[in-house]
Amino acid sequence: MIRILLADDQRLVRAGIRSILEDESDFEVVAEAADGRAAVSACHQHHPDVVLMDIRMPGTDGLQAARTIAADAGLASVKVIILTTFDLDEHVYAALRAGAAGFLVKDTEPDELAHAVRVAHRGDALISPSVTRRLIAEFAKSRAGGARPDARLDVLTHREHQVMRLVAAGCTNHEIASSLVLSPLTAKTHVSRIMSKLGARDRSQVVVMAYEYGLVDPGRLDP
Repeated sequence: MIRILLADDQRLVRAGIRSILEDESDFEVVAEAADGRAAVSACHQHHPDVVLMDIRMPGTDGLQAARTIAADAGLASVKVIILTTFDLDEHVYAALRAGAAGFLVKDTEPDELAHAVRVAHRGDALISPSVTRRLIAEFAKSRAGGARPDARLDVLTHREHQVMRLVAAGCTNHEIASSLVLSPLTAKTHVSRIMSKLGARDRSQVVVMAYEYGLVDPGRLDP
């Protein structure tokens, strides 16, 4: 059972999302919150697996709440999915940098919402949709450091560089394994080592780092 927290300042929006989620047999909505501060408090109280977090709320907004959750070692297992009205939103990029697992626009179809929750829960980043990679590329352009990748990537092996590029392209572990002729378990191990070496909370942060550190050209969706 996947335990979910809904954080949105509009009660009708929360009710609509709850109705969609409760149609799924493997979902349980354990709590709701009307602002970021209440969302963080509910995380400590209920320890949800996934938080669906509106980015624009009064008081403590979703961005600050996502940062707080990501920085709390006691909430390391909590995956935050940002909900936004606009796909190209610099605040969403900041949330991805802070450790959010990904984002969804609010007009997402119900089956896509359910899929996103399951993807986040199993530890994958919501980076397959081209719009997410486009957003990361758009806001990483001004941060690109030049032709040579940032020295912070020197801790990675050549194989880990290859894997990181594929993660940035939205590839799953199975797709990485197929591309590099590895077993899925080996691909997963490489991803875990990359996250550990770079201090990344999840795959989304690995994607952001791939762009910001110059491993991937921000002008292209595929590395």
